[in-house]
Formats: sequence, C-alpha cells, structure tokens
Amino acid sequence: QVQLVESGGGLVQAGGSLRLSCAASGNIFRINEMGWYRQAPGKQRELVASITRDDWTNYADSVKGRFTISRDNAESTVHLQMNSLKPEDTAVLYCRAKVIVGPPFAEYQYWGQGTQVTVSS
Repeated sequence: QVQLVESGGGLVQAGGSLRLSCAASGNIFRINEMGWYRQAPGKQRELVASITRDDWTNYADSVKGRFTISRDNAESTVHLQMNSLKPEDTAVLYCRAKVIVGPPFAEYQYWGQGTQVTVSS
C-alpha cells in the first residue's frame, strides 16, 4: 500500500504564489513518474505538470512559464511552485504517482486526496 499526502494549498490573491508538496510513503520500490492534476468545478480532471525520475517535465500550456514542478527522489516527494496565479487556476489539485511496489514487483498508479487552491480576483 502506498499513500500520497499533499500539502500547501490555500487561498491567494491573483498574482500571488503557492507551493504544493506531495510526499509518498509505503511499500515503495521505486517511483517512476509523479505529477499534479487539477479539477475545477464542473470540469474534468486535467494534467497540470508531470516529471519523470530522470527529471523530464511536461506542462499544460495554460501553466507554462508560471508553474514549476520538481522532485526529490531520496525523499519521495514532488513539489509544484505556482507563480502568477490567476482566478482560473482555482481548482482541487491532486498528486499522482506511478509507483513500483513489491516484491513481487508491479507498477501501480496512486492518487492523493487533493488540496484546494483558490485564487481570488
């Protein structure tokens, strides 16, 4: 069993910044890809940013240049630095990790419980 615990959400004014963190724990052999997704009211969950174990990153077009994803493999954590926040960034942010557990070894996908990010205008 693997748990993902997110922290760092909250309320911020437009133009402000927040830093989210997600820590993984449990029966982890290796964490492959980690990422952040968000879901706004009435909308589908969408990718915000992801990062591989080798630090290859991928960002949604809407956050490029404003958000930065990073990870600490030794600490099994992933961070999302969010700058120049806009009201349209308001959503619940979810951490996701693709984790190899075991033995016996197998890759599974895990999700955090979500953290609310609210940007006021």
